[in-house]
Amino acid sequence: MRVLVTGGAGYIGTELCIKLNQNPEVKEIIVLDNLHQANFNLFLHSQIKPGKLTFVKGELLDSRTLDKIVKDVDVVYHLAAENTDSDKLHHLHEQVNNWGTAELVYAIEESNVKQLVYVSSTAVYGYSDDEFNVYTNPEPSTSLGSSKLRGEQHVERIMSKVNTQIIRLGNVFGYGVSMNMKEILNSLLFDSHFVGRISIHGSGNQKRPFISLDKTTNILANLLGGKLDSGVYNLSEHNKSIMDLVEIMQTQNPDMEMIFTNQHLELPQQLIAKDERIMKLYEGENLGFEEELNILKKHFAASSI
Repeated sequence: MRVLVTGGAGYIGTELCIKLNQNPEVKEIIVLDNLHQANFNLFLHSQIKPGKLTFVKGELLDSRTLDKIVKDVDVVYHLAAENTDSDKLHHLHEQVNNWGTAELVYAIEESNVKQLVYVSSTAVYGYSDDEFNVYTNPEPSTSLGSSKLRGEQHVERIMSKVNTQIIRLGNVFGYGVSMNMKEILNSLLFDSHFVGRISIHGSGNQKRPFISLDKTTNILANLLGGKLDSGVYNLSEHNKSIMDLVEIMQTQNPDMEMIFTNQHLELPQQLIAKDERIMKLYEGENLGFEEELNILKKHFAASSI
């Protein structure tokens, strides 16, 4: 089996490639990445055996390259995206998440691909005090969410021909060899441990959906082979507020300082119902939220300066 992972050199992509490498049915892992994040740990620290990984440096909008590499693969994991949640990046969101996904779908339509896993985002739902589930009508309120939803619409076009899972992913946290310190929980825990001080915008009461990197990549890897029907799935496990995180971090570091900016603001929140259809694919130790945070803390402690 030949597997293509777009965005395979990123935070999630690197760990997914490591797990795919452990599957004896996967004979080759092809990574398409533009290395925009300048993260090379996939090549330096993944320990994927020589000859199993093929790297292609390229862009999603390069249709000629896409046609060439997609033609003979069996499964495509589409992780490549612009995930910075800022409306200032509207043009980039549209170019990568919308039109880049369209180009990939065009290439898949002309190939022998048997399965497509598209990693979308819970940002497609927008914000509400009510809990969202997969049957909720998406109403994105950000440029990121809108572009991801347009990407989903391209992917839906091939669901009748290719086994296709659209995975609406929550906020991912946890240790990986290609760490993403822009993720809010990773960033807060880093500041708590190394700086001894965290900054909180607003009241901190707003909730967000979270899931660990280990569970995310474990489940994504276990999707291989069409274990789920074509459809839309939410991949998120915990709805936690910033103050919930602070409470745990204070037990880890009682001397941690907090700085609030605009503490009077109650920011919009998002709550995602756990989707048991996809969570059942997780194979691993069933750790709780605080235990997962403690594991990340131990990684920081092991490398303390």
